[in-house]
Amino acid sequence: MVKVAVLGHGTVGSGVVELLTKNHKSITDRAGQEIEVKYILDIRDFPDTPYHDKFTKDFQVILEDPEISIVAEVMGGLSPAFEFVRSLLEHGKSVVTSNKELVAAKGAQLLQTAKAHNVNFFFEASVGGGIPIIRPMHQCLAANEISEVAGILNGTTNYILTKMIEEQMPFDEALHQAQELGYAERDPSADVDGHDACRKICILASLAFGHHVYPHTVHTEGISGLDLNDVAYADSWGGVIKLIGRAKKLADGKMVATVFPAILEKHSQLANINDVFNGILIRGDATGDVVFYGRGAGKFPTASAVVADIIDIAKASCTSKSLSWDDSPENHMADYKTAPLRFYIRLSASQAAEARQEIDRLFGEVEYLARSGQPENELALVTGEMTEYQLEEKLSQLKSGTLRSMIRVLDY
Repeated sequence: MVKVAVLGHGTVGSGVVELLTKNHKSITDRAGQEIEVKYILDIRDFPDTPYHDKFTKDFQVILEDPEISIVAEVMGGLSPAFEFVRSLLEHGKSVVTSNKELVAAKGAQLLQTAKAHNVNFFFEASVGGGIPIIRPMHQCLAANEISEVAGILNGTTNYILTKMIEEQMPFDEALHQAQELGYAERDPSADVDGHDACRKICILASLAFGHHVYPHTVHTEGISGLDLNDVAYADSWGGVIKLIGRAKKLADGKMVATVFPAILEKHSQLANINDVFNGILIRGDATGDVVFYGRGAGKFPTASAVVADIIDIAKASCTSKSLSWDDSPENHMADYKTAPLRFYIRLSASQAAEARQEIDRLFGEVEYLARSGQPENELALVTGEMTEYQLEEKLSQLKSGTLRSMIRVLDY
């Protein structure tokens, strides 16, 4: 029998305990032995739960119990989660987690600690909730040289953008609706400012390219500045705006990692992922593009990924050799502004004809866009491919127009 502890009895933690209880027989069959929850750590009391006798407020009880071999950390946050997980690994206990902040900030260190003590640190639930992505990347796609990872990694922002695109709903109204439905927190900044997607692309990039990518090295923008006028221009061009987390390996071996709103053509595999759903594209040299799609959050989708990791560890005889990456070497991240892209720009100009002549001179061939109700003094266009530094230089020379919006255009 495998005895486990669960750190945290919030939404995901309670889901983990419920699944391990409700699906006990099928989980036992898959693991090859019984899995029993012995402890649940939480500072609160839950006297009305059928397993109220399993609660403890003392982490040391779990740490020092030799019967506990696997611990699920579903508390969230960096501290005390990091200190708890490191101590558990050092005491020879495997850990599974849904905590993306922990993995993004401390993944390399915790994976090394797990290997040093012949245990496992698994985190399938940290990126896609119930979408299987970590295991496929380090097992099923192991024969591939991965060149790029990109995706819609946050369901809250995708819901808001879907409302803006399909119902022409202003950002503030769409956010309020997302909060009322429970998709967005009272403080939505982690979602709408891109921080949640940043942590997830850090994990995916670290796994894909073998070196830890830290959140502070990822250029991150959110969606709060998006305007319905830009949504309309994107639609007229045949595109949609999505918040995309992206990591790409460059020819010189460096990588660039970013999170920002981007315009995708409507035939793109990611463009048609709507509502609270997530989609992750892996570009491999053998498989080509592979897309993983599903609900990226929620009590039971996330809990199912945590429990799947518990089952895998229960069947394992030693530490995983394939789930690993090294700490980051110096200067392994490239400047994102050096990567060539196309750009959508919107400008206002008192003399539109004069501004258009100047744009043609500076930018060469561009695509001018139109929308219903377009003011006479407004210009919108998509440029050819250039670096962001080149774009900034051209815009600095533009005398006849004032920049209102700039959105990057991606091809997937």
